[in-house]
Amino acid sequence: MIKELSAFLAYLEHERNASPHTRLSYETDLAQFAVFLKDKGSALRSADPTLVRAYLVHLHERKLKKSTISRKLAALRSFFQFCLRKGWVEDNPAKVVAGPKPDRPVASFLSEQEMAAFLDMPQNRNVLDLRDKAILELFYATGIRLAELVGLNLEDVGPEERLVKVRGKGKKERLVPFGRKAEESLRAYLSRRAELLKKNSAETAVFLSYQGTRLTPRSVERTVDKYLRRAALKRKISPHSLRHSFASHLLGRGADLRAIQELLGHESLATTQKYTHLDLQQLLETHRKSHPRP
Repeated sequence: MIKELSAFLAYLEHERNASPHTRLSYETDLAQFAVFLKDKGSALRSADPTLVRAYLVHLHERKLKKSTISRKLAALRSFFQFCLRKGWVEDNPAKVVAGPKPDRPVASFLSEQEMAAFLDMPQNRNVLDLRDKAILELFYATGIRLAELVGLNLEDVGPEERLVKVRGKGKKERLVPFGRKAEESLRAYLSRRAELLKKNSAETAVFLSYQGTRLTPRSVERTVDKYLRRAALKRKISPHSLRHSFASHLLGRGADLRAIQELLGHESLATTQKYTHLDLQQLLETHRKSHPRP
């Protein structure tokens, strides 16, 4: 599977514009399947649905979470579909195999009050504080993905127009607006961004590390964790949770679900619905204000 896996990873990078994190996940999942194939004495071309089901049983016996098993099955489906197009296999054996019924925990997100306190955490004492403030404000103002944020270049951000050009999944571009608070934070950071650049550096990334290089996704995750601790928020919050919060707060204030879908860059409206959370009181208020016979 080495040749096929290498070609698939190159396809993800150059044609699908998958993030490094996504590519690493696929590589890890498929390498594990390759080991399973070898242990069974089977070849890629001879893999069938029975073998794929046996692999899922193997994963279940290792006590892996249902979500993890489902992810690994999805990786197999994508990989075999790619191999089918290349003529390396005669069928996609993973396509007809059902994954485990997923547990659906409610994604963690912040209330509007928690978000306000969280965004006030960076103290604006130095350029790194200004950078962190701009990151958090832009996350919440736009709902963009972590990979999209770290991929931003200077030419993609227009503080005057309050627009950011985002390159999402599949190299699809979209324009996302942001508000005055994010504009102010972004301007403050950009006015001192040069302090992070090394001499004669031509780095075009918007958000830089203290070494003057483009921030990595892991660095942003650590930044979010740092301010969560300062805000004394105990539950697990990630950059992706800020995306959930963005969508939920827009919906709670009356935004159209399809407009939110466009802002998030989702292909499916069903995906957008998973990002939105309204409590009972908000639902009652919406019903009373909107229904013709309240």
